[in-house]
Amino acid sequence: MDKNLSQDGNQKISQDLLILVGKLADELHPTSQLYDQITLNSRLDRDLGFDSLGRVELIRRIEQFYGVSLPEHTFSTAEIIGDLLKVLLNSRGDKQIFDHSHSVLENLSEVVRDRPDNENTLVDVLQWHLQRHPERTHIEIYRDSGRGQQITYGQLAAMSYRVAWGLMDKQLTRSARVTLMLPSSPEYFYSFMGVLAAGAIPVPIYPPMRLSQIESYIRRHQTILKNCQAEVMITTPEVKRFATLLKSLVPSLRRVVTVTEFSGFSDKPLKLAISPKDIAFIQYTSGSTADPKGVQLSHANLLANIRAMGKATRLQSKDIFVSWLPLYHDMGLIGAWLGTFYHSAHLILMSPLEFLARPQRWLWAIHRYQATISAAPNFAYDLCYHRIPDEDLKGLDLSRWRLACNGAEPVLPNTIRLFCKRFSRYHFKREAYWPVYGLAESSVGLAFPRPDRTPHIQKVQRASFMSHGVAKEAATSEPHPLEFVACGEALSGHQIRVVDDMDIELPDRQQGHLQFKGPSSTSGYFRNPEQSAELFHGEWLDTGDLAYLDQGQLYLTGRTKDIIIRAGRNIYPHEIEDAVGEIDGIRRGRVVVFGYQIESREKLIVLAETRETSTQKLQDIRSQILDVCAEIVDLPPDDIVFAPPNTILKTSSGKLRRSACRELYLKGKVGQKPTSLWWQFAKVAMSSINQQLKIQLRNFGAIAFAAYSWLSYILAATICCPLILLLPSLRARRSLARKLCRILAWVTATPINVCGVEKLLADQSYVLVANHTSYLDVYIMVFAIEIPFKFIAKAELTNNFLLALLLKRFDVEFVERFDREKSVADVSDINKDNVSLLFFPEGTFTRQAGLAAFHMGAFLAAASTQYPVVPITICGARSMLRDDSWFPRKGSIDVIIGEPILIEQGNDYWQVATQLKNKARAEILYRCREPDLEQ
Repeated sequence: MDKNLSQDGNQKISQDLLILVGKLADELHPTSQLYDQITLNSRLDRDLGFDSLGRVELIRRIEQFYGVSLPEHTFSTAEIIGDLLKVLLNSRGDKQIFDHSHSVLENLSEVVRDRPDNENTLVDVLQWHLQRHPERTHIEIYRDSGRGQQITYGQLAAMSYRVAWGLMDKQLTRSARVTLMLPSSPEYFYSFMGVLAAGAIPVPIYPPMRLSQIESYIRRHQTILKNCQAEVMITTPEVKRFATLLKSLVPSLRRVVTVTEFSGFSDKPLKLAISPKDIAFIQYTSGSTADPKGVQLSHANLLANIRAMGKATRLQSKDIFVSWLPLYHDMGLIGAWLGTFYHSAHLILMSPLEFLARPQRWLWAIHRYQATISAAPNFAYDLCYHRIPDEDLKGLDLSRWRLACNGAEPVLPNTIRLFCKRFSRYHFKREAYWPVYGLAESSVGLAFPRPDRTPHIQKVQRASFMSHGVAKEAATSEPHPLEFVACGEALSGHQIRVVDDMDIELPDRQQGHLQFKGPSSTSGYFRNPEQSAELFHGEWLDTGDLAYLDQGQLYLTGRTKDIIIRAGRNIYPHEIEDAVGEIDGIRRGRVVVFGYQIESREKLIVLAETRETSTQKLQDIRSQILDVCAEIVDLPPDDIVFAPPNTILKTSSGKLRRSACRELYLKGKVGQKPTSLWWQFAKVAMSSINQQLKIQLRNFGAIAFAAYSWLSYILAATICCPLILLLPSLRARRSLARKLCRILAWVTATPINVCGVEKLLADQSYVLVANHTSYLDVYIMVFAIEIPFKFIAKAELTNNFLLALLLKRFDVEFVERFDREKSVADVSDINKDNVSLLFFPEGTFTRQAGLAAFHMGAFLAAASTQYPVVPITICGARSMLRDDSWFPRKGSIDVIIGEPILIEQGNDYWQVATQLKNKARAEILYRCREPDLEQ
């Protein structure tokens, strides 16, 4: 090693530093024999192969060894070991200490009660804030101690309009794309909003981590720049030095500028005609390939998503959001910034590097600012659990943290358990942990949990799910059940569904393709019609994810392209990756499992990073991986490949790039070449054919059942309708209908389980109220209720003459729903007969799971007749035949008849009806286990 220094007093520090770097380099690249070649002039990236995580680990070890805190810029500015030495010699001798005092946010004492709900664009929202509270602080840039730079709404508007006027001076074309290559900083906010104010379209892309990467970084991202046809790039002075290279690679690029160049322009608002349908920004979900996918989102899309997420999270102006999420990613840009911007809330912003270097900084910021909301991918919660020592958490208070959103990557059950258990000691509440789901194609958010609901982990039978995709509840004695985390329900105004390969909706607890629609949905990928065509399935959009629904709750099971089909079974990579990552000697979060196709053969590969070099130790790890695979999928992998640290490829947001790792493997750059291919080819080919046959048979069976069911219904209607018109007795007509319903249930193999029928006495009249889930509900009630009763139906049904005639033959009464006075009069007229009345108080039903608000008619009838109210809960019918679908599915139905609710005497008429409604609805809501749509 090079131990020559100009100052003898620093030689010991130099020697120790070289040894420290050498040990880590050998750990990262155990076969490279770098230790004896390291000098103070060795470059950290090119000579030693340190990537971002390698640098973080190196700085952590230096700080730990020398007992100092290095400046944050060391991570990005240090190019050679000598740079580290200079920083080390100039650093202070004490460790990093975070300010533990509670920060007082003075201007948040005034709560903003109104919201810009009538504004149509983000520029309108900016102007709304400017007119009402320009001095209100919106953003604060985090500092470890003291107060950071604060940005008021007035300052945000002034700087944004300067950027807008500056861009107009560049003579941009209408809806020009402006690329933002900026770090998390005030300049990012000014640039993004300024581009919007100029009527242009911002295109965020992540900036290079280090200056030495700029040239290679630009070449990698030229596909995005070419696809969006960027006219201007706003970036940092360091990147601007490469303007000539940028322009040569991207013909459309005319200007490369920095924010400081706009400081001399006017800060007065522009008045441009910007439509809600105009594209607000383009979010690229990929771009390092030849086929970049830029999700185009309009102002209307973004505002719909922001409003729906705000409703789900109950976001208010008094909330404080601490975020280290990068602003070039939708979760940080929309979820953290634009969400707080819209709701007049306070955003504390730190850089992703600040979090990665010291995860405890994130938690202490939440403590210090008494933050109520924060969000992060799963790996961040895992990092906090494993990496932060207890001594760095003394005095931490997370009691004000009411929403800890976990999204952007699969939410692992074990992460939930470990994080909630450890940080409960610091007053973290389990109900604050929110697994959420979203994607750029739906702006960002799609499914959120209900407030105050603890995270739910569902355990299902492994064999049933892997063979048939059915999520049957696992017995407590099952040794290795599959676990899936509930990610909430669709946001208000949005819908999700799970379909099979033919886009036919599946029943609850059946895995399929997850699709969605709603006001937040993209109109497609920018200048990519082929990918846009694949995205849309009619009015529904395909997420590319596999999932199942259960009582309105969403359970993600994997991505379509990542599933490995082997020996006729579905294998889920993330589950093996998580289990292998727990093995001693394997780097956590640095395991990737993938399959690759050779004609009709699918191979299972486990690629894992390790620092171990001992042959015996590697053999022991290999045996443990085989054991893990045997336990989880009962199948050994075709190949286990050990790789040095930082081999596994990830996206800029930290997601595993399984396809890229597969390519790395196929090019022979890692691992060993598989053997005995002919035998594996034969086995996997047969299993693949077998799996495809199973899928086709399952689809054929579903179609056959639907056709058979409709033939049965049509035949029954052909026989029954004339008889209903001809039979003179109401009793005979009712008896015929009940027998017919029982026959239909039998011939379609649909079990209808009725519980509580003994509670309905023959000599007593009731007001029966049931939840409404499907067109089948009428048949179900005829099947289940044995005492005589009248159906109370909506008056709109009388518009169909034949249907109205048939219903009147059953003594059905029609009630006006929308005219309140007429509705009350109709209900009063019903009371002349001493017979039970059956209402569907929701009035109508939707395909979306959940219990809607109840109309008052049924309960007014009960109050006037003094009949007890009987709540009846129907379960299972919705998933058999949903609204907007004419494709019945196999299933079973449960009918739960509750205890009669007696009338309380002496109260006001409306008060009695309201009390009856609330009690009945609470009973049905509890029994149906579906979301409460009234909230």
